[in-house]
Amino acid sequence: MVTEQLEIERKFDVDPEFVVPDLAGLPAVARAAPPQTHDLVAVYLDTADLRLARARITLRRRTGGPDAGWHLKLPAGAARREVHAPLDAGAEEPPGELLALVAELLGGATPAPVVELRTRRVVTALSDDAGRELAELADDTVRSTTLPARPGEEPVERAWREVEVELVDGDESLLAAVGDRLVAAGARPSPRASKLATALGLPG
Repeated sequence: MVTEQLEIERKFDVDPEFVVPDLAGLPAVARAAPPQTHDLVAVYLDTADLRLARARITLRRRTGGPDAGWHLKLPAGAARREVHAPLDAGAEEPPGELLALVAELLGGATPAPVVELRTRRVVTALSDDAGRELAELADDTVRSTTLPARPGEEPVERAWREVEVELVDGDESLLAAVGDRLVAAGARPSPRASKLATALGLPG
């Protein structure tokens, strides 16, 4: 079954020694849940000339964590539209329902693996006094391997740390408040919309 949601988040670059600040006292936040750790493996697929990535689109197969599956992320103004399909919708090949959404851009080309990401994710959920989850903060330590595009080339490896804040049932004022607190602690707003762009060295 294919599902869809609008992803509203902010991404920050941080140094390896960055300490996530206390998030108490933010608008409407009554509780920060104990952090939960997930080990994620994602394989990103694209054409040899990176048609999807250059259009700020990502197509990946991810295992580990609560949202394992196929994910297609498409630009939607300041947010991103995320379409999700379960892993059993396609063992190694992307589900047809997802490929149909980018068929015009692909122009008949078949997307293949271009990057593998391994992420240690530490998640903190922020809730109100009724227990409703408002936002999720993900502290990600990432290692990427960019696969060779041509025979004889060597894979390119990168490592970095970033923090993402994604709205669940909260509003933009909370997103801004969390962002302000992270920046005060030394985080820097990221110019890139995705981990794939970072792995590939793309500007956005």
